Amino acid sequence: MAVLIGVVTIVASLVKFANSTPLEPRAAVDVSNAKGSLTLLYQNNLNASDDKNHVGALLLGSYPGSSASTACAALNEKPLPQSTLQQYKSDFLRALAYQDFAEYVDASKGFEIENGVVIADGQLNFSTKSAQDLPILCTQSANNSSSIATAVNGSQFVVASRGNTYVGYRNQKSFRFLGIPYADAPQRWTYSNLYSKKGQTIQATVYGSQCAQGNSGSEDCLYLNIQTPYIPRAGSRRNLRPVMFWIHGGGFTGGSGADSLSDGGNLASKEDIVVVNINYRLSTLGFLAIPGTNISGNYGIADQVVALDWVVANIASFGGDPKQITIIGESAGAGSVRTLLSSPKAIGRYQGAVAMSNLGGGVALGLKGDYGTTYSSYYTINESYTVAGPQIFAAAGCNGTSLSTQISCLSQVPALKLVSLPTVARYVVQDGTYVNTPKLVLSTRNASTAHVPVIFGVTRDDGASFSTYPKTPVANHSQGLQVALGINSTWAQRIIDSNLFPLYDTGNLTLDSFNVSQRIATDKTFRCVDQATVYAGSATGALESSYYYQFERTINGFDPNNLGQPKDNNPNNPYFRFHGADMPWVFGTLSTIREPEDLYSVQLVSSYFASFVRSGSPNPDPEYLRVRGYTNVIEGVRKSGSWEAVKGRGKNGEVRLLDWPGKKAGFVHQEQCEWLGYGVDYYLKSGK
Repeated sequence: MAVLIGVVTIVASLVKFANSTPLEPRAAVDVSNAKGSLTLLYQNNLNASDDKNHVGALLLGSYPGSSASTACAALNEKPLPQSTLQQYKSDFLRALAYQDFAEYVDASKGFEIENGVVIADGQLNFSTKSAQDLPILCTQSANNSSSIATAVNGSQFVVASRGNTYVGYRNQKSFRFLGIPYADAPQRWTYSNLYSKKGQTIQATVYGSQCAQGNSGSEDCLYLNIQTPYIPRAGSRRNLRPVMFWIHGGGFTGGSGADSLSDGGNLASKEDIVVVNINYRLSTLGFLAIPGTNISGNYGIADQVVALDWVVANIASFGGDPKQITIIGESAGAGSVRTLLSSPKAIGRYQGAVAMSNLGGGVALGLKGDYGTTYSSYYTINESYTVAGPQIFAAAGCNGTSLSTQISCLSQVPALKLVSLPTVARYVVQDGTYVNTPKLVLSTRNASTAHVPVIFGVTRDDGASFSTYPKTPVANHSQGLQVALGINSTWAQRIIDSNLFPLYDTGNLTLDSFNVSQRIATDKTFRCVDQATVYAGSATGALESSYYYQFERTINGFDPNNLGQPKDNNPNNPYFRFHGADMPWVFGTLSTIREPEDLYSVQLVSSYFASFVRSGSPNPDPEYLRVRGYTNVIEGVRKSGSWEAVKGRGKNGEVRLLDWPGKKAGFVHQEQCEWLGYGVDYYLKSGK
């Protein structure tokens, strides 16, 4: 599903080493940051149609003994003209005031520009060139391109880290390094290793191959992408920014870190954070587990941990703080985050976690299995093999007389054929190395669960993407429930008799019945188990703090039933908030603005999530917002109030309904969740 979303032991000493030792000695002169830091200034309001009305600038740290002309020319730019500062005065006042607020520079001392100095002290005051060394403002002529192929000449940018050199580029809004190998090319069904080559010049200007899926991709796919607003001087760890570490969704069978919806350039620019997007092995190549062998599964999860290790060791060279990393993912990426919250190999490498539309639930409504179950409750290796292993061998034609012969045969099957078989392995398993508990332990504060702040949440109609809209009109409500949910008539009648999921008569019985079905699917697969997670984590102290949300405004998303948006494109009319439709709000990548409130809500929501990355709380610092000139966010925060953490007392934990401006609510559908077997105290019962 497109939107769903030898053992390597990286010991704690690696993290200690990465966090405590200096970077490599001062870089060679051909490294772009050899003489000073570089910051890309751009007043980003997330409205792409308004980009033509704004310009950016490059802010260079003090270059002793260098003229502004020489320093800017090294980047194929020129000192910023006074006329540009005056023309875009509002943008530059805000951008420079923020640099001062964050204590990156002292704006009152001034910045060297073309033929003089500008001092930003509430106004832009110009004077003749100063005798002292000052930060330098250069033009920033790179356009807003996602690839260097269409960026202007001279936008190439070179950084060194841990013995290798990385050639990236800048566009209008961020420095971009794409397709960085974080691991050696993996061997099939073995754990990956940190990238081991040294002395390499790595062209990081195009995305690396996605991991094998469908009819495309490769086994050599362990790449990550970095979008950053800031590059420190080579060898320096000053002014490092918080890091968002994104894990894509795709049902553990698809997706990549190159999804345009999760491109980190806008968020890095608007919120002054570093965004990392990763690939990891998928499907049978990433999750096959065979009992009695050394093929123990979780290779995709292990890849995520290796990517974290690479980030801890290297991200400071790209402006990121290795001690302030937040892991975040959507769908299977959220399931990955949940897994990493209890993985002994991952705990300690991140300081916060966000799970967007994590799947969960269990055997409900008389179903023998529930699609979402395995994302929050983990199979044993035997269980995983039973549901996938023999079927994979048979479909691949690997029917040898011994298991070793079958495995040898399977190892020769081309990657794209292997991941396209009718049955694939896609399950996180209890392997005893990366996962050693049946589920995230929340019944008590414990050593196996990371004690960090978390955000969990859903889209209002997540389950609509996993319910089947009847292809022909239904004769009655029971039939509609059976088709949409895949249940029998007995359970359909139990739902009807419960009176907990009322049928609203609009004159279209098929649609009305589907609406009931998708509500149930949202509850049992997403909402109930995630509300129970944050409630238990708060009540027991297993999690440092817990926040919960529900998206009330989205566009598009995962829609296998082709239900679409309102025909008049009016967000005030009824429409489904589909699975995966929240990503543009978090990353600020919304391409269609139906009404001004769409833009305002994207500005607000992206600020919530970026604030969490910075501080472990989704509530932005009011002074930060004021200095940056984010007036719409200030208004949204004022109107909707503080986003409170879930409290483990009573059962009315706060849910933040994300919209414009949004509002507070209690846990949603509590009675329905109880009936489905997943009340908010689910994880507190019998030590679950």
